Amino acid sequence: MDRRFPSRPHPGPYVDLVVARGRTSVRARLARLRSKSWQVGQCAVAAGAAWFIAADVFGHRTPFFAPIAAVVSLGTSYGQRLRRVAEVTLGVAIGVFLGDLFTQLVGSGGWQVAVIVGLAMTSALLLDAGAIFVTQAAVQSIVVSTLLPDPGQAFLRWSDAVIGGGVALLAAAVVPAAPLRRPREQAAVVVRRISALLRASAESIEDGDVDRAMRTLADARTTDGLVAELRAAADEGLSVVASSPFRRSHRGGLRRLTDLVEPLDFALRNTRVLARRVAVANYRDEPIPREYAGFLRDLSDVTDGIAEELKADRMASGARDRLSALAHASSELPRTPVLSAEVVLAQMRSILADLLAVTGLDPLAATDQIPPLATS
Repeated sequence: MDRRFPSRPHPGPYVDLVVARGRTSVRARLARLRSKSWQVGQCAVAAGAAWFIAADVFGHRTPFFAPIAAVVSLGTSYGQRLRRVAEVTLGVAIGVFLGDLFTQLVGSGGWQVAVIVGLAMTSALLLDAGAIFVTQAAVQSIVVSTLLPDPGQAFLRWSDAVIGGGVALLAAAVVPAAPLRRPREQAAVVVRRISALLRASAESIEDGDVDRAMRTLADARTTDGLVAELRAAADEGLSVVASSPFRRSHRGGLRRLTDLVEPLDFALRNTRVLARRVAVANYRDEPIPREYAGFLRDLSDVTDGIAEELKADRMASGARDRLSALAHASSELPRTPVLSAEVVLAQMRSILADLLAVTGLDPLAATDQIPPLATS
């Protein structure tokens, strides 16, 4: 063998890794498509309806902006749909008005377009508008000043926007139940991850395995996005009940679920701290009482029950008594002079308070459920 050229590793494992990642990517893409299929269909139907109404009912010759306004207003997210409809319609109004007015006064050309765009965006910003509002004002001022210098055509532009926005409003009122289920399903996902991390930490305390503890810590550090997804799902659900008169009855349940986002965030953060301290203790060969492992398993079992209640669209108030019993038991757990053990104990008690808040208790009342630690 020529030693100037080191032997290359067999490509098999790398090929397998690429294939596995490709399959994961395909599954993720298909899952994203399935999750957005309703919105895609809704946008398609709304675009066709907007064109039909503008062209066949009102007789507009080429009402291409009617379907554009409908699709931009609806988008692929349920959040802020009413705001998007208003921003698109008003943005078009400002752009059309300024484009038409300025074109009639000074004509069209490069410098005129620059001035018109500047005026339209400035006017929108002075109205404290959002990004869509500002963009639509600029775009419509360009279109009117360059493609539709006829004032009558500019008016049709505005009416097309109204038609598209009106169709979008009607479509926004028809939503499936999925966006209303997603917040509680995501809340259950967060709680189950907390339970899994607690159980894995218990196993690491029992066997002292550094590698296991480090894997648990690495898993805990991947959970940052879970609460963000929960928060987004809750916001989207509230937007759905705000825009659809057929879903107003769900508003109370969604608001109660939204109140759980903060304590779930705290519980997950405290669980990450606990997993880190267990990993540190194993690495430093610092003993943690085995009773803590049993306690974590009991806490994990209760947490699984909370997840089941949330998934079933019920508040987990039934778990409150078991959590309160664990809170009192935590004050009797053995104490040691080892810092890691004290940190683990403190984190378990903090997680208890967070989970009590998840059952519907006020956070301060939940903290009061945790008795002081025994002094001896």
